[in-house]
Amino acid sequence: MKRVIVFLSVMFMTLSYGQEIKQVPQISVSGEGKVKVIPDQATISATVETKGNVAKDVKKQNDDKIDAVLKLLKKMNLAPADYRTQRVNLNPQYDYEKKKTTYNATQTIEIIVRDLNKYDELMEGLVNQGINRIDNVVFQSSKLAQHESEARKLAMKDAKQKAEDYVSVLGQKVKNAITISDNTQSYNPQPVYARFKTMAMESDAVGASNETLAVGEITITANVSVNFILE
Repeated sequence: MKRVIVFLSVMFMTLSYGQEIKQVPQISVSGEGKVKVIPDQATISATVETKGNVAKDVKKQNDDKIDAVLKLLKKMNLAPADYRTQRVNLNPQYDYEKKKTTYNATQTIEIIVRDLNKYDELMEGLVNQGINRIDNVVFQSSKLAQHESEARKLAMKDAKQKAEDYVSVLGQKVKNAITISDNTQSYNPQPVYARFKTMAMESDAVGASNETLAVGEITITANVSVNFILE
């Protein structure tokens, strides 16, 4: 019996040594890629707000202004797919001091402007047709997917360069990547809260030639974490 136990113990020890995991030298680094582009389109969120004492009348006034806005968009040859109604509300508001109910109607339209040369004309037209609130304007790139791809490649190059910098003093070389993690956050362009001039204000500057749009640049960023095998 003792011989059997000793024999089994020797076999277990032999198998255990044979199954030891070989340590592979590796390095973990992060990389970042940034692409700066000039936006070529904008998304405008515009609202018509109407208040009054009779719900039916308030809704009709609001609908009439929205109808005029939609006709403007068609006149400017914007594609039907580039504008849509985002929100529609008709709410009673009770004044406890006056003991009176009034009504507030709002409709919000989201408009994509693919030609920024039309931006000023569109904004002026929206105000003329009854838009009394520009909620925000977001400048974007129509080639977002292409720029994101470029940013990812730059992030990988950055990670590899960092790894090579670290191990160069050790006389080692960077070989294959064994794991790659994408740490990129979703791209959310920041809105620009628009301030627009009324027609009365424009009349004070007749003949003036002013640029009203400064789109600047947007930055598209990619982040990765990479584990490389070392030689």
